[in-house]
Amino acid sequence: MKEEKNNNEELNNVNLLDILLDEDNDSPITVYDENDKPVRFDQVAIIPYKDKTYAILKPIDEMENVEDDEVIVFLIEETDDGDAELVIETDEPTAMKVFDEYLKLLDEAEGKK
Repeated sequence: MKEEKNNNEELNNVNLLDILLDEDNDSPITVYDENDKPVRFDQVAIIPYKDKTYAILKPIDEMENVEDDEVIVFLIEETDDGDAELVIETDEPTAMKVFDEYLKLLDEAEGKK
C-alpha cells in the first residue's frame, strides 16, 4: 500500500513517520491499496520490534476480508528519499508477535503484569 497522496504542498513536505509519531495527531491515515483505491485508517499504535518499527492501524473504510474489529500490522520502511512508507506485514507470525507486544504495552500501561 502506498501512503497518502496530497495536492497540498505543505502536507507533502511532512514525513509520514512524523505524522505517525505525533501524539496530537488524530486524523485518519490514508493509504492506497494495490488498485490505487484510498483506504482510511485510525492509528492504534506504533510498536518497535526486533530493530524495526511497525504501525498498527484499524481500517475506517470497509476492506475485503477484514472484519470491523480487526487491525492490520504495517512495517514502516524508509524510502530512498528518506521518507517513510507503510507496507503490510505479510509474515503472519511476525504480525502476531508485533500485536502481542502491543497487548503487553497495554497491560503495562494499565498496571497489569
